[in-house]
Amino acid sequence: MKYGATYPSLKGRTVLVTGGGSGIGRSIVEHFAAQGAKVGFIDIKAKESKALVARLKRRKQKAHFEQADLADIDALRAAIKAIRKALGPIAVLINNAAHDERHTLQEVTSEYFDERIRVNLKHQFFAIQAVVDDMKKAKNGAIVNMGSSSWMVAFGGMPVYTAAKAGIVGMTRGLAQELGEHNIRINSIAPGWIMTDRQKELWVTPEAIEQLMKDQCLQRTLDPADIARAVLFYASDEASAVTNQSVVFDGGWL
Repeated sequence: MKYGATYPSLKGRTVLVTGGGSGIGRSIVEHFAAQGAKVGFIDIKAKESKALVARLKRRKQKAHFEQADLADIDALRAAIKAIRKALGPIAVLINNAAHDERHTLQEVTSEYFDERIRVNLKHQFFAIQAVVDDMKKAKNGAIVNMGSSSWMVAFGGMPVYTAAKAGIVGMTRGLAQELGEHNIRINSIAPGWIMTDRQKELWVTPEAIEQLMKDQCLQRTLDPADIARAVLFYASDEASAVTNQSVVFDGGWL
């Protein structure tokens, strides 16, 4: 793992990452831990998350894991409360958790629609609500909401997911003014196709990569560390003048 730049402002800060046990979230947790931050993360996957904590411990780095289904807002609030108790007031929130399950227009029921919104959008709002008092008291804070470039490129096969991801941009911009009054920055990052283990297992094929290279400017695939390094910057004081933005990291796919 290449750590890249060092951000002194992140050392000792309490960082909360949702969906931190695998994929992009795991890389984000690893990168913040390498910066010396106090990292707490929430995930539904206990096995993967405990393995991450153990791996960081071997590196003499620390992370605190709380298991919760983020679609259950009461469970989310309880997990955040436990992380605050363990690590202190939360200074940085990385709203990362999501699930890009495929579905078609005709098969979506009202119940499935609501469930996809809970999984991909609703918890981000309530995680912000749960940590914002910590940031107001500190008169400082950084929030990074993980979006997606999928809705921008009209990616098909998951219309409720792309609707939720588009909603993250609206939520980010809708909160920026209110939070800015307290010196709290809020931005969203829109990754392109990132080669996580899940993507490789389910959808990456030689044909798909060939098409991606035709569509994408950079002639290489992107991995979770590409996004984690960007998250570090937007969470750090180096980005202290940046808020109300949605930044695309997709290798030039758009």
